[in-house]
Amino acid sequence: MSRFPLSPSLSWTVVAAWMLAACGDEPAPAWSGYAEGDPVYVAAPVSGQLMDLKVQRGDTVDAGVPLFSVDVTPMRAARAEADARLAAAQAEQADIAKGRRPDEIAMSRAQLAQARAQSALADTDLARQQQLITQGFISAARLDDARATAAQARQRVRELESSLRVAELPARQDQQAAARANAAAASAALEQQQWRESQARQLAPAAGLVDDTFFRVGEYVNAGQPVVALLPPAQRKARFYVPEAQFASLRQGQTVRLSCDGCGEPIPARISYISPQPEYTPPVIYSNSQRSRLVYLVEARPEPAHALRLHPGQPLDVRPAAGTAPATSLSAPSVPASAGSRP
Repeated sequence: MSRFPLSPSLSWTVVAAWMLAACGDEPAPAWSGYAEGDPVYVAAPVSGQLMDLKVQRGDTVDAGVPLFSVDVTPMRAARAEADARLAAAQAEQADIAKGRRPDEIAMSRAQLAQARAQSALADTDLARQQQLITQGFISAARLDDARATAAQARQRVRELESSLRVAELPARQDQQAAARANAAAASAALEQQQWRESQARQLAPAAGLVDDTFFRVGEYVNAGQPVVALLPPAQRKARFYVPEAQFASLRQGQTVRLSCDGCGEPIPARISYISPQPEYTPPVIYSNSQRSRLVYLVEARPEPAHALRLHPGQPLDVRPAAGTAPATSLSAPSVPASAGSRP
């Protein structure tokens, strides 16, 4: 028994002080959550056999380092074919923009000179026949033949003159446009094949952790099929659940503090997503008496400098930052077992 019995009023004062001290030792209530990562799935847009895999699960890589490559042999052959087609189209375009070859033009000019000589000879013969008919030495039919021969020779000269002008001209505008279009199409096909060949070797789009690899060297990879899952720091986030009573107090961009075992100081993060749909743990009737069981999914993202302290699947305690606490209690149920279901 105490030597100095306490008065009833003093006893209640001591008890109250002890209760306040005990309450001060308890941490502030928090929302329950966990860390999660959204991996970046790196795939090649071309198919082929996996020839080289330079990373393994758990590696940390920098942006721009090689991750893997697929067989480029078929793509190199296709590029060589496209290159040859482009050369052929360009040669055709250049050829169609010119006239005939110099030797062909020289042959046309020689034929024209021959025709002019024949025409001059025919005109001379016609003049002689006209003199003879006035003297009565030839018939009118002989003169008609001379006139026809001279006219035929003049027409032959005009024909060869036109043929020479055509030989010196390039192809028609429509043909030249078609040749230019064929050359452009061949150039685009070559660029496409060059791009496909470059895509056979994939680089890391960002620095981060190699979360997983899905193929081994020698296996066939279809186009667009992920080979490496990369987890950059910016893709790490916290997912937590807020009871219906505190949901209205949250805002996009609001700051929260993330705590976990072994994380040290709380990690600041900003709310990036607030689910508009409630979730619930047991299959209960949606009534006013069960509203306290409803929770809302909320996501928050820390700064990349702090994100490396989060590990996917790690349990978290989430508290609002100073000055942003909701008006009601922050106690919340654990992560719902049937998250994602709707009442």
